[in-house]
Amino acid sequence: MPNFELEEEYQDLVDTVREFADEVVAPVSAKHDEEHSFPYEVVAQMGEMGLFGLPFPEQYGGMDGDYFALALALEQLGRVDQSVAITLEAGVSLGAMPVYRFGTEAQKEQWLPMLASGQALAGFGLTEPEAGSDAGGTKTTARREDGEWVVNGNKEFITNSGTDITRLVTVTAVTGTSTRGDGSVRKEISTILVPAGTPGFTAEKAYNKVGWNASDTHPLTLKDVRVPEGNLLGEEGRGYANFLSILDEGRIAIAALATGAAQGCVDESVRYAKERSAFGRNIGSYQAIAFKIARMQARAHTARLAYYGAASKMLAGKPFKTEAAIAKMVAGEAAMDNARDATQVFGGYGFMNEFRVSRHYRDSKILEVGEGTTEVQLMLIARELGL
Repeated sequence: MPNFELEEEYQDLVDTVREFADEVVAPVSAKHDEEHSFPYEVVAQMGEMGLFGLPFPEQYGGMDGDYFALALALEQLGRVDQSVAITLEAGVSLGAMPVYRFGTEAQKEQWLPMLASGQALAGFGLTEPEAGSDAGGTKTTARREDGEWVVNGNKEFITNSGTDITRLVTVTAVTGTSTRGDGSVRKEISTILVPAGTPGFTAEKAYNKVGWNASDTHPLTLKDVRVPEGNLLGEEGRGYANFLSILDEGRIAIAALATGAAQGCVDESVRYAKERSAFGRNIGSYQAIAFKIARMQARAHTARLAYYGAASKMLAGKPFKTEAAIAKMVAGEAAMDNARDATQVFGGYGFMNEFRVSRHYRDSKILEVGEGTTEVQLMLIARELGL
């Protein structure tokens, strides 16, 4: 029989991060959301706890854990504050992980210790004004000149790209073309490390977003940005393929975050249903409310099993692309559906921004869009079925 109980080391991590989320993150979440301010003090404490280094070896300043440990931490943070959770998720899976997976030893030694400590953040510049789900439509270019890469282009929706502690953004850029067997021309896309502060590299004004208001997100402009040729990350022309593998892992992380959001909506609804009275009884005693919350719990439970399953295949070294797509889709929809139902349970209070469920309602929609839309996940699943 399969055992779905967490091992002691994982459970200790869950308990520690849950306590941190409830006692440190939650009390300041509404303030940062209202002010659209980045929670530097919370991020610093997460760095001290080692959360940014969870899946990296000790030799690079990490905690010598694995990706499942990161996912468990993200679930607990996602219960109370999705902005904080996505800061960790993007900092690790999109910022540091590409360097760890594809970087040279020199690149790893230069960047990973500061990123794993949480004292510095990195982002990944993939999306562009005309290249989102179709990332192969990348228009940013990089050419060699006098031993350097000269990068020109624009990026959109880049997380962790403009904070005071952002030190690096990895950007995808067209570095050449090749001819396919059928005579058509294919763009060769590479990934290049661009340190923050490089002349010509600008994080434009932060977005005014619907949700994730305490998360840092900017459009980026690269105008004749020059970096050494040694800043090529991975093999030239393999940047897009490499990033697709990063996205597969990232979908497990996003699924964990979304599961936390879905569970957070359950927890808040249960608490409120026991406290709020209507017509002389607690509203949780009415079947309409009780059944609504029961369905919410079923969604959260299903989402958790989905990302656990995808993570187990990944850690076993087995193909997990389909399972990651399923987990991301199921968990994202669970978060959005639970946020809607939780808002209904709270009634008028659910429409007030100081209540956590209202933030989940605004925050959760992006979980059906970011790091691969629901439609992209369906496409991947269908493709694996041979359709």
